[in-house]
Amino acid sequence: MRKNSVKNIRINGEVQRVLAEIIRGELKDPRISPLTSVVSVEVAPDLKTCKAWISVYGDEDARKATIEGLKSAEGYIRRELAGRINLRNTPEIRFIVDQSIAYGVRMSKLIDEVSKGQSGEES
Repeated sequence: MRKNSVKNIRINGEVQRVLAEIIRGELKDPRISPLTSVVSVEVAPDLKTCKAWISVYGDEDARKATIEGLKSAEGYIRRELAGRINLRNTPEIRFIVDQSIAYGVRMSKLIDEVSKGQSGEES
């Protein structure tokens, strides 16, 4: 199976949906922030590994605690994933913090500061 085949794209979407359901509704770990979302999932073509990009609303401590909680619950998450999605192999999940939202907010603030500075010079 190729990386961008229709089958792989469909599997990525299904794994993302199920992961989001499990994280949102079934994990009771207090370290995991309730404002956690699964941004993207990339399952390897051989179905052995999976990268899951996670976005956590909050500060750096909340992100670290959430990732620790998800890593400790990986066995449970894999077992639930295996029960809900009929795949040949249940992938080993690697959680990665997605910084794109925080990066976008930071860039937006910097652009606002620069534009305020320029408009102040013109006056």
